[in-house]
Amino acid sequence: MSTGPQQLLYSIRQSSIHSRGVFAARDVKKGERIIEYIGERITKAESERRASVRMDEAAKDGGGAVYIFTLNKRYDIDGNVEWNPARLINHSCNPNCEANIFRGRIWIVARRAIPAGTELSYDYGFDLDSWQEHPCLCQEDNCIGYIVARQHWPKLRRFLRERNLDQGTAQE
Repeated sequence: MSTGPQQLLYSIRQSSIHSRGVFAARDVKKGERIIEYIGERITKAESERRASVRMDEAAKDGGGAVYIFTLNKRYDIDGNVEWNPARLINHSCNPNCEANIFRGRIWIVARRAIPAGTELSYDYGFDLDSWQEHPCLCQEDNCIGYIVARQHWPKLRRFLRERNLDQGTAQE
């Protein structure tokens, strides 16, 4: 017995965080799968190669979108394809979603109830390696200022505090 077409859980439109974003098209329940992160399945070696090429290009032209997502120990998903709307979900320091892997597929899942019209976001979980290259634009009250995984925030805060003290001394 068919209940009719299922309502799409998201829409894509202009974002106050960065360019375009993905928004809840209806109220979303906590734990609900919203959208699958899809793309080309690549090896870790190919992932490193592509990420390096894209970062070099970004340094030249100011771009910087690397859409490579860890899938497992051997493979990643390169979501840099037009048919992957999940690549447009922006980072937030106070995310309402998270990425979960179910049976070899990456799903963006609601961390809490999300009202219709709310922009979807998740923590990109970047390492500290190139933190300066990834300023955060999420505008959340708790924003650390850079797209860095929450576990690295204490170390980044210490580093920023020390850097600000050094700059204050240099200006005197």
